Amino acid sequence: MEKPNELYYAIALTLVPQIGNVLARELLAHFETAENIFHIPQKALSAIPGIGVVRAREIKQFSKFERVEEELKFIENHKIKVLFYQGKEYPKRLKNCYDSPMILYYAGNADLNTSRILSVVGTRHYTEYGKDICENIMEGLSKENVLIISGLAYGIDIIAHKKALKEGLKTVGVVAHGLDRIYPPLHAGIARQMVKQGGLLTEYVSNTLPDKQNFPMRNRIVAGIADATLVIETGIRGGSLITAELANGYNRDVFAVPGKAGDKKSEGCNYLIRKNKAALVTSAGDIMEMMGWEEHLKDNKPIQKELFVELNEKEKDIVDLLTGVKMLHVDEIHLQSKLSSSETAATILSLELQGFIKSMPGKMYKLV
Repeated sequence: MEKPNELYYAIALTLVPQIGNVLARELLAHFETAENIFHIPQKALSAIPGIGVVRAREIKQFSKFERVEEELKFIENHKIKVLFYQGKEYPKRLKNCYDSPMILYYAGNADLNTSRILSVVGTRHYTEYGKDICENIMEGLSKENVLIISGLAYGIDIIAHKKALKEGLKTVGVVAHGLDRIYPPLHAGIARQMVKQGGLLTEYVSNTLPDKQNFPMRNRIVAGIADATLVIETGIRGGSLITAELANGYNRDVFAVPGKAGDKKSEGCNYLIRKNKAALVTSAGDIMEMMGWEEHLKDNKPIQKELFVELNEKEKDIVDLLTGVKMLHVDEIHLQSKLSSSETAATILSLELQGFIKSMPGKMYKLV
């Protein structure tokens, strides 16, 4: 084998017991490279917050380097792309999440940093209503160059993948196992199509089984890699609710398709909407509008300030902040305007009532 490189040590670091993604990135921040981490004295390692004596010993006593070599051969033989946290190709949205994986293994051709990414999640036990609205939304997005992310699972996941492929959209499946297998096996054919028109993505090395504990970890990637998450049919205890909560925690937009009152398969969606944890949508157009993805917006001319001569100074300041940007979070408006919290809220409300600005999911605002 050639002299070990940074990838060699990065993979090794992910295999060290008790060193998760957060601690691995903390170590990288202190020692710059994964290689340095394995060659630094144990005492220096143990001094890092969260590492201590036990974890430092685990790093220094790590001996599974043959397993690392096996993984590197698998990567080379199957033309797997390795996206390292410090690399340029790593998904930038996911990188901003505090618990993002240090390494991702990727088979595919979709740009994971493209301008529009939507995750789609939902129940495995869908109704015709859920299937129809999922397919209608995928069809509605077909001309909008949106990358569709889901989990390759039964139900809404695979419906979204299949329809995206049919409509010419690229779609990526985030899986809870290594790329040497497909789970469920029934979706192997679709997975092969996705590698050619999208991709498969995981944080797990080959020979990792789709164990139960891996799926919640997979969900955080689905939530963090996208601009927004769309929930289509989920029960009140459905796994899709976990993904929606993760997306909210990452300050992502969350959308939910409403269902009939009392419908068990839509209880989760109705709950998200009722608790203002998701915006109600029923079409691709709703998503495009709320995300500011309408194509015609690219050709809009700058708003003429003379249209706002009736506004007071505080209102003009906020309009100025929103001019030339897609949208801003209320906290950003508060900070940049230098108004107090109460003044910011009152001024935003006034502008909304006058029809100059519009509220968007996630406490975001944009000019009308």
